[in-house]
Amino acid sequence: MEREQGEEASLISPLIQIPEENGITRDERQKNKVLEEVTKQLWLAGPLISVSLLQYSLQMISVMFVGHLGELALSGASMATSFASVTGFSLLVGMASALDTLCGQSYGAKQYHIMGIHMQRAMFVLLLVSIPLAIIWANTRSLLIFFGQDHDIATEAGEYACFMIPSLFAYGLLQCLIRFLQTQNIVFPMMLSSGVTTLVHILICWILVFKTGLGHRGAALANSISYWINVLLLVLYVKFSSSCVKTWTGFSKEALHNIFTFLRLAIPSAVMVCLEMWSFEMMVLLSGLLPNPTLETSVLSISLNTAATVWMIPFGLSGAVSTRVSNELGAGRPESARLAVRVVLVMAITEGILVGSVLILIRNIWGYAYSDEIEVVRYVAIMMPILAISNFLDGLQCVLSGTARGCGWQKIGAYVNLGSYYSVGIPAANLFAFVLHIGGKGLWLGIICALVVQVSSLFIVTIRTNWEQEAKKATERVYDSIIPMDIVS
Repeated sequence: MEREQGEEASLISPLIQIPEENGITRDERQKNKVLEEVTKQLWLAGPLISVSLLQYSLQMISVMFVGHLGELALSGASMATSFASVTGFSLLVGMASALDTLCGQSYGAKQYHIMGIHMQRAMFVLLLVSIPLAIIWANTRSLLIFFGQDHDIATEAGEYACFMIPSLFAYGLLQCLIRFLQTQNIVFPMMLSSGVTTLVHILICWILVFKTGLGHRGAALANSISYWINVLLLVLYVKFSSSCVKTWTGFSKEALHNIFTFLRLAIPSAVMVCLEMWSFEMMVLLSGLLPNPTLETSVLSISLNTAATVWMIPFGLSGAVSTRVSNELGAGRPESARLAVRVVLVMAITEGILVGSVLILIRNIWGYAYSDEIEVVRYVAIMMPILAISNFLDGLQCVLSGTARGCGWQKIGAYVNLGSYYSVGIPAANLFAFVLHIGGKGLWLGIICALVVQVSSLFIVTIRTNWEQEAKKATERVYDSIIPMDIVS
């Protein structure tokens, strides 16, 4: 009897342990897939984080140079930069992110020539959109005075914004070029061009601010020149690099067709980005209504600056997963897209825990980087654990939003952000800050409430996704954008 059982075991066990092709078991093959996916995402995310930080630093460098001209010039430049971000840059970033879906899925489907068409179409639309935005920037002074801002500061901000108008057109083109290259997994040239631009920007700022007599207007003009330099560098790369031979085939009339297809993704993409960005700016405005507004505004500005800096890490992961998901769906590999989402969620959780721990550890000294006032330093120390929590949640929503862009769920993302920030976040912030009298901490707790709702909603959408169906939609989207040549002619 024992012999029979032994023979039975010997017959069964090989069925479990038989190695698959090339001597690799199923578990080992799955492990290799995970490691390969982690490598691909880190390879994408690292340079994208650098690009984001370098581009973010351009305006900060300009403001730092202006800060040496006096308090009034600094206030005007800071207000103009914030105004430009709210009324212009955020909208262009949002609209350009439609290319995450269109170019990414086209690249995965190996419809390379369509990518250049998508980029041209996006550039055309964003240049048109920049015209009314430029008119708004030209009237910055009048608008700020209308909304009750100090007359002198509004005048300084108005001049600064007017000299930044050329950067508006360059910024739209730059965002299209970045998405075009990113979705092809070409990220190191972008990092190099951004690095060169930043170094040149420091020199241009120094010359225009201190050597030409332009003062704060020189810093704004330096922004414009640097953005155009970055655009020129990337245009030259796309034109002459062998990496873009298949995806850039020259200018085409096809770009003037199917504009509605682009807008159908671009408008909800813009709404998705703007609703989130505007809610953070609204927190700064609300902080001015609190008791001791000078302290509250200063600490909230420090908190926002810190949060924006560490946010660049999950933003890089967001770009990586957007590219990976769109590429895999376009290629008809839904399981690979699902794996990319699982991997990036683990990476985002790990990053959130590590960065959050660092923020908590440095909470008692971080305030000294911005102020020598003990009251400010102590308040910042209280805010840092709250920032750590919001950074953790923000990292999760960032990669989930990247997944949404890769799949083409921008409309869903817009509805989620509207409900999260404007039905929950801002009302909660008002409740905590003005009814329960928690102050600036209450405003940030309102943001955390919004992030909880946002992450939960996007997570539910993601786990309920039918990836096979998403792959079919991606294929349909790619081939719907291909225009027969007889229509073009």
